[in-house]
Amino acid sequence: MKKEIHPKYIRSTASCACGATFEVGSTKENIKVEICSKCHPFFTGKQKLVDSAGRIDRFKKKYAGFDVTKLV
Repeated sequence: MKKEIHPKYIRSTASCACGATFEVGSTKENIKVEICSKCHPFFTGKQKLVDSAGRIDRFKKKYAGFDVTKLV
């Protein structure tokens, strides 16, 4: 490898919006993240309720008058 062209790799601290901090290796000193494994719903088991029925209804209402045969 060529010398002097690669960034310096250091131990740094990553801090989450929930308050958790982690020691990681990076080229930056301090890293701020919005979500981590301590607050992500997949890892905590607490799923957010998604209004999928409302999304489907809005989609059907939006494209109710759309006719695909007119495009061909």
